[in-house]
Amino acid sequence: MNYVAYALGVDIGGTKIATVIIDQYGEIYKRSEVASDPSDKEKMFEQVIKSIEMVLEGSKIHLKDIKGMGVGVPGKIDRENGIAVFQNNLPWRDFPIVSRLQDYFSFQNIVIDNDVYMATFAEWKVSDTNKQDTFVYLTISTGISCAIIHQGSFMRGNGFAGELGLFPVLAGSSLNGIENLEKSASGPAIKKIAEKRFNNPNLTTGEFFSKYEENDEDAIVLMNEVVGSLAHGIYSIICLLDPHRIVLGGGVINNNTLLLNLIKESLKQYLIPEQQHILERLFTSKLKGDSGIVGAGLKGIE
Repeated sequence: MNYVAYALGVDIGGTKIATVIIDQYGEIYKRSEVASDPSDKEKMFEQVIKSIEMVLEGSKIHLKDIKGMGVGVPGKIDRENGIAVFQNNLPWRDFPIVSRLQDYFSFQNIVIDNDVYMATFAEWKVSDTNKQDTFVYLTISTGISCAIIHQGSFMRGNGFAGELGLFPVLAGSSLNGIENLEKSASGPAIKKIAEKRFNNPNLTTGEFFSKYEENDEDAIVLMNEVVGSLAHGIYSIICLLDPHRIVLGGGVINNNTLLLNLIKESLKQYLIPEQQHILERLFTSKLKGDSGIVGAGLKGIE
């Protein structure tokens, strides 16, 4: 009988905390979700504990069978010391999350990483990429960020690599000139720009995409601006890394996969003949909303 390793994967966000029991092959056995409580650091930690206890309660896989735990945390983290250094949507500042979890539970193998890095690890695992290749995962969601795996290891730079959302892009008329990518093409940015263009403070991002699919002229203009900004940002990745695969994930693109072909079309204005191959190496996420939590669980097994 083959031995199967299990782990807990925890994905901590400003809105919710999700926890799964997962095996070494990425199969999820049980899941729980609870609301975040960013009003206080201890209340937030209590919700993390609650999410983990919920997924363990009544499970056929007991705590003694769990090999480890991976925890994805937004913002800046100290992986070596297990500390959540800074998160703009959480009440933690230099919060020793790993030692706190080790004190509460009976096993010591707990690792943390930035949530985008966790998602990147999962997408890399399920891709057909040669392990010696260069792989990039880009999330387009509440924020915009990316992470890079080169020849099987993350490229972290001095600790802040992948913050593509800060990259200045040629924004359209809705933003008047140069703006950073996150302020011109993230989910909240799209909503804000659409509200202004349609003079409707209650317009949702989903409604904007519906207007585009209905060929609304204003929506088409705005979409061209958003896609142009994304293409501009992605082209910087292409020029710097010439990656073998770029995977696009995050809520904005997971819920609106039409963006992939629009981005490819917009990229063509930048690509020279020697870069055309990237159009066949640009994909949407395989794991969708589970990428972060699957990556966290797999990191707990490593």
